Amino acid sequence: MRVLFVSFPAAAHVYPMVPLAWSLQAQCHQVRVAVHPSMAHEVGQSGLNAVAFGSCENERMQAMLEFNANLHDLEELDNDLAIRGFEPDEPWHQAWLTLVGALSLHTPDLDELVQLCRDWKPDLVLWDPLCIQAAVAAEATGTPHGRLLWGQDNVGWIWERFSRRENTGDMIIEGSLDWMMAPMLEPYGLEFSETQILGEFSIDQRPADWRIPTDIDYLPMRWAPYNGGAVTQDWATTAPERPRVVMTFGTSGRGRMLFQVSGSSFEDTVRALCELDIELVVTLDKTKPIENPPENLRIVDYVPLSQILPTCSVIINHAGEGSVMTAGVHEVPQLLCPVPNWGEHNVARGVAATGNGLVLGAEEFTPEKAKQAVTRLLTEPGFRAGAARFQQELRSLPYPVELVPLLEERVRQHQRRTG
Repeated sequence: MRVLFVSFPAAAHVYPMVPLAWSLQAQCHQVRVAVHPSMAHEVGQSGLNAVAFGSCENERMQAMLEFNANLHDLEELDNDLAIRGFEPDEPWHQAWLTLVGALSLHTPDLDELVQLCRDWKPDLVLWDPLCIQAAVAAEATGTPHGRLLWGQDNVGWIWERFSRRENTGDMIIEGSLDWMMAPMLEPYGLEFSETQILGEFSIDQRPADWRIPTDIDYLPMRWAPYNGGAVTQDWATTAPERPRVVMTFGTSGRGRMLFQVSGSSFEDTVRALCELDIELVVTLDKTKPIENPPENLRIVDYVPLSQILPTCSVIINHAGEGSVMTAGVHEVPQLLCPVPNWGEHNVARGVAATGNGLVLGAEEFTPEKAKQAVTRLLTEPGFRAGAARFQQELRSLPYPVELVPLLEERVRQHQRRTG
């Protein structure tokens, strides 16, 4: 069969698709990944066939890409889409409006997606939860489709709050769905369906007890780390003489705001950590060099986590799904320093519940507390045991290759229904 993946243009969205796409290709299915031109090369490097869609004429998308690439814009990022999801009275109205804005980014590119489906005729479309245009293109061409989640299902949770609301009396809220969907549906004579928001099914790569409460039925799949291709670096794969600690806060998003939000200095934090008998590796993109750096500090622009984590004793990260799950696969205890952006609260809760690490939120973060936390992670054996438990929990989920026959059956069911 032919399977079309559609991704939002960010590495944290593209990378989680790669292992399932590989699994499909390995069983002789044809795979293409539709993505904005800014990420097409990244897809190609993974060994998958990229199809670029969208252009510089989509001004809102271009503005978003430029915003994310500019570190000076970080302070303008908000936490409207940071969802805890376990309290019935948690506010959702602003989150819904922010989500509507995000979901509509690819609307000007919908015609290209529809044409791609008409020309290539995929048997199945698997799409990023922020790419509802892929669902519309699939339904416009009679193709079965589903979501492939890369993290917490905030879209599903927010949609359920919106769809079950009583009349809010707020014209913006009440008219937001039509504003978002009508420009996509009317040109193709489609009526609105919940599947255009939630897919016909959803694949979740996280432990079931990490999910926020929804009525959505998920297909579970094991997290298989892919962090981009790179030439193997000897230093990263060689066992260090002293415990190796890696600190990374992502290449985009609010995780990079830790030091700004906490009021702590990046340099002071690095120097405090380097007082420990460790090798500290910092993978912060575009970080300014530190004058007279400690001899046990290594700053790199980028190294795939899957390449370095097997030789690491601890990872310090922002509670991003990709970093946390990859560390879990490699059985590495974690210090999480979340700056809420999407699902960081619940990721931190899940890690703490497993005994896999410690949580030091931005509001309490200081260099000395970070040093104390890393000391505990290195010296208290319970954290290594917790990391082993977390690894086993992840291993209990089906491999990506085990999803392939389930997807084949869904395509067959669709073909039987449609004749």
